Amino acid sequence: MTDITMIRAAAARLQGHARRTPLLSSPFLDEIAGRRVFIKPECLQHTGSFKYRGGRSAVSALDPDTRARGVIAFSSGNHAQGVALAAQQFGVPCVIIMPSDAPRLKIDNTSALGAEVVLYDRASEDRDAIGAALSSERGLTLIKPFDNADVIAGQGTTGLEIAEDATALGIETADVLVCCGGGGLTSGIALALEADAPGLRARPVEPEGFDDVARSLASGRIERNTRLSGSLCDAIITPQPGNLTFPIMARLCGPGLVVTEDEAMRAMAHAFQRLKLVAEPGGAVALAAALFHGPEIEGEAVIATISGGNVDAATFRDALGLLE
Repeated sequence: MTDITMIRAAAARLQGHARRTPLLSSPFLDEIAGRRVFIKPECLQHTGSFKYRGGRSAVSALDPDTRARGVIAFSSGNHAQGVALAAQQFGVPCVIIMPSDAPRLKIDNTSALGAEVVLYDRASEDRDAIGAALSSERGLTLIKPFDNADVIAGQGTTGLEIAEDATALGIETADVLVCCGGGGLTSGIALALEADAPGLRARPVEPEGFDDVARSLASGRIERNTRLSGSLCDAIITPQPGNLTFPIMARLCGPGLVVTEDEAMRAMAHAFQRLKLVAEPGGAVALAAALFHGPEIEGEAVIATISGGNVDAATFRDALGLLE
């Protein structure tokens, strides 16, 4: 089980490798939200998302002999690129299992980082079974996208930075809105905040129709999504919360928030217009909640992650067009 000691150890391993991203703000965004808004732009992280933190944390935690045999991961793109870059940096083989409907940019980028990409149909094939089979055949270590203690620890370093910067800004109480798929980032941030900024509360944010975490937190048990594809927010679509992440979120997180695709796209446009940040739809859901779901948020300030910026040009153009 991931704890704050593991997160601090991951931070030490990531020192000099992961980028420290700032907390950004804009008076224009404050006006829309009706409160102070601070943004943690993990779209500026290596490979364009927070996933590099968890990928590097997990790969670096392996013993050298195990790591030398190679790693395997499954992902719609951001975890894929994070693990692929980490594997490339250590000079070890890497296989990535990706859904065939993932954005072409993410598939191409993963290949460009030296990984072998294996595509599958996420509506009809079981990525876990594919990953288990390849791991067994080739002796590869499977690095799951969120249900892995060292991955959660790596993502938790985001929370250490939020806690330190919020303290420096005098923010003692606030909701910290986190773009949420399986819950690796959310649970990691929640653990870090519990230790270093207990007045800050992590809250998962998901796209409409794929709100398994929000429903799970409400019911107290793991709930599944009925659909596994068909959202612009592909980066954060998972079947259900993780077995490792859900207990952490259930203990530490506030209620989940759910936004529409249109709200996520408008948040993308505002992030670019006001802060010159490029966000992907799934990476913009937390900002969307901060901007457009004010009555559901507590406190005079809110902190929102932008978890990734790996968006294709056509989708980004569509988002910017919403402000014309």
